[in-house]
Amino acid sequence: MSPHIVLRELGLPFTLDLVDRKTRRTAAGVEFNAVNPKGYVPAIELDDGQVLTEGAAIVQHLADSKPEAKLIGRPGTLERARAVEWLTYVSSELHKSFGPLFGPRTPEEYKAFLREALATKYQWLDGALAGKKYLLGDDFSVADAYLYTILRWSKSAELDVANFPNLKAYYDRVEARPAVAAALAAEKPKA
Repeated sequence: MSPHIVLRELGLPFTLDLVDRKTRRTAAGVEFNAVNPKGYVPAIELDDGQVLTEGAAIVQHLADSKPEAKLIGRPGTLERARAVEWLTYVSSELHKSFGPLFGPRTPEEYKAFLREALATKYQWLDGALAGKKYLLGDDFSVADAYLYTILRWSKSAELDVANFPNLKAYYDRVEARPAVAAALAAEKPKA
């Protein structure tokens, strides 16, 4: 979802090819493991035919393709390092914590432990967002696209973002962005 949001924020042309997680095929009928042997999304095929994987790498690459949009700081700046710091935190501390919560064989005791650990991280995030519109201040960035994507999993994981007022306000603010609404509509399963 985060690369999809960033593509829309940047106004770049792209073709979305959703993956059916059960069949492992894309909507266009391609075996997804042939696209990404790691077997998970996201993956983006670049104009030269190369495939780039890993959401944090993809969003940085996309933002660098249109620096005037200012979705990430210029390489070599502290602003860039702060964005990468957030991308890394979201990836290592939040994203990876959710996987076992959705595993059918994960023991309930471990799920409870993970929810408690995530709630502690949400509390810290709530404080970090106090007085700020977005992670890096007043401007939306690639880090916001990634954090929003992960926060969307909260309800399914039985975590309530509403318990954290700054985090909830942030979530609602990001979700109200036109690019986010368009990405959500495009990825919504067809009934």
